Amino acid sequence: MPKKSTLDKVDDLIARYPALAVCREDLIESVKAICASYAAGHKLIVCGNGGSASDAEHIVGELMKGFLLPRRLGPEMEKKMREVCPEEADYFMKNLQGALPALSMVNQVALNTAFANDQAPDLSFAQQLLGMGNEGDVLLAISTSGNSTNVIYALQMAKVKNVRTIALTGKSGGKIKSHGLADITICVPDDETFRIQELHLPVYHMLCIAAENEFFGED
Repeated sequence: MPKKSTLDKVDDLIARYPALAVCREDLIESVKAICASYAAGHKLIVCGNGGSASDAEHIVGELMKGFLLPRRLGPEMEKKMREVCPEEADYFMKNLQGALPALSMVNQVALNTAFANDQAPDLSFAQQLLGMGNEGDVLLAISTSGNSTNVIYALQMAKVKNVRTIALTGKSGGKIKSHGLADITICVPDDETFRIQELHLPVYHMLCIAAENEFFGED
C-alpha cells in the first residue's frame, strides 16, 4: 500500500480539477499499480498516437529524472561509483538523479518503421510488448477515443505477457472500456479530443508526482 502522502496526490489533483472526481477510484488504483510495480523492481511502458505519443514521451521524461523532488543518490551508489570511477564520482553524484524506469514505445523509430514496412503497422507496439514486457511491469496505454487499433493490440499483448495495464482515454472509453481490455481504465469526462488531452496531462503529471513521492519523498 502506498504512503498516505502518495495517495493524497489524487485528491490534490481533484481539488485543482474537480471534473476528475468521477475518476477518483481508477486514479487511486493506478497509483497503487504503478507504485507496486516499481517497489518490485519493474518498469512502466507507455504508448499512444499523435498528441498521445508526445504525452508518452513526456511521462518518461518526468519519471527518468527529478520532477518535483531532488532524487539524490544514496550512499551505496556513491560507494560503488567511487570504486569504479573515482575521478568522476563527485561529478556524477552532483548531477545524476534517481530514476523510475520508464520506456516509451513511440520513439523506437527504426524498429517501428521497419516492422510497419515488413510486417504490420498496427502491431508495432504489440511487437515491442512481446519483446520487452515482463510480468510485473505496467503498460500505460493512451488513446483519446479508446479505439486506437495499435494501442488495443498492445493491451492485448500485455495481457499475454502478464503485464498490468492502465488505459487513459476519454469519457466513453471506446472499445478499450466496453471490451474490458485494460485492468484499469481512466475515462476523463470529455468527448472532444483536445479537451480529453487537456485533462490527460494533469492526470499523468499526478501519476508521476505520486510515484516520485512514494520512492523519493521524505514521509
